[in-house]
Amino acid sequence: MKSLPWRAIPAWLLAAFFLLGGTLNMFASPEILADYDRWGYPSGFNRLTGLLEWLAALLILLPRTRFVGSLLGASVMAAAALTVLLHGEYGHAVPPLIVMSVALLTAALWRPVRRPKGFRPGG
Repeated sequence: MKSLPWRAIPAWLLAAFFLLGGTLNMFASPEILADYDRWGYPSGFNRLTGLLEWLAALLILLPRTRFVGSLLGASVMAAAALTVLLHGEYGHAVPPLIVMSVALLTAALWRPVRRPKGFRPGG
């Protein structure tokens, strides 16, 4: 039996989080819509957020684009944390900061390997 790819586990959890978060934003409840309104975002901004979260989830699920998806997800969570911090909702900043940290960890685990250019003997 193959061993479990340990560095993929945070990525799978992150993708699941963004899939759920994107769905909750795309089909937002009145409470979520009231939050967006209270924060001063225009009507429909929840759908943009949902689309970005779905895109992050899709990119994270594919190993080839996992790095970029993780950075996109981290950016969405940074914006969420900044939004609640600017509105004095300090306790609400903790979850997006945690998810942002997991996204940055995932990006670090899946960053592209840079190969040195130049002369290589025998190849």
